Amino acid sequence: MTALRVQIEGIGLWTPQATDFDALRRVLGGDVPLESVTRPTASALSINERRRAPESVLVAMEVALQAVNMSRRSADSLACVFASAYGDQATTDYMCRVLAKTPTELSPTRFHNSVHNASAGYWTIATDCHAPSSAICAGPASFGAGLLEAAVQACAQQCPVLLVCSDTAGVGPLGELIGCQLAFGAALVLSPAADGRMPQLNLALVEETSRHALLPATCTAWMRDNPSAACLPLMAMLANNGGECVVAASAQRGLLVKMEVSA
Repeated sequence: MTALRVQIEGIGLWTPQATDFDALRRVLGGDVPLESVTRPTASALSINERRRAPESVLVAMEVALQAVNMSRRSADSLACVFASAYGDQATTDYMCRVLAKTPTELSPTRFHNSVHNASAGYWTIATDCHAPSSAICAGPASFGAGLLEAAVQACAQQCPVLLVCSDTAGVGPLGELIGCQLAFGAALVLSPAADGRMPQLNLALVEETSRHALLPATCTAWMRDNPSAACLPLMAMLANNGGECVVAASAQRGLLVKMEVSA
């Protein structure tokens, strides 16, 4: 595969103990994480939509808007890739329980929220976006697969792309099986490399699936407890303005990410 070269224009991040990229910088610098915040603001949604949207959508909306605001791009014309390892686990648990016992009582709204591209749907409706959107699931490799898809789109179409990767804590028997224990979301706006003042990334597929520099114990715990936190080695590179890492893009192959130091 020809190496992909992109630049990062915007970054979003949310987890209950770090609600944006600046908060993550402080954690990476050794600060103690903030007190837990229970829900993201998700201000891209109307009040009514915010009320009925599940947590998985709220986390995705929050990080998407943070990244787009940082990039100063217009959300209504930005192609987007939404990735998640498990989708909305609370809704999946609800669907399984109701279908097993009282299927005729299934809530149409909960069914609407159960599809894997629910976050992409909420985002494109809220921002009146008519650009292409896609939803990706690759289990624990979802972030890397989403990054690869977004970078390929950016380079092939010569356009900026919004990448969002998020998961929430599991519930019920499925939650016990999966072991995802907290909400975590991250987003990037990336585009073909053109501006040397922005962080530049070179991406290439490799035969290994994971390699990165040592991270603080808090970040290591987040990576253990949520598959979308697999982005943290790359986020640390962006915070530290350099480095390289390998993130899983499938069960067998990874994406080598090398960051050039900005001038």
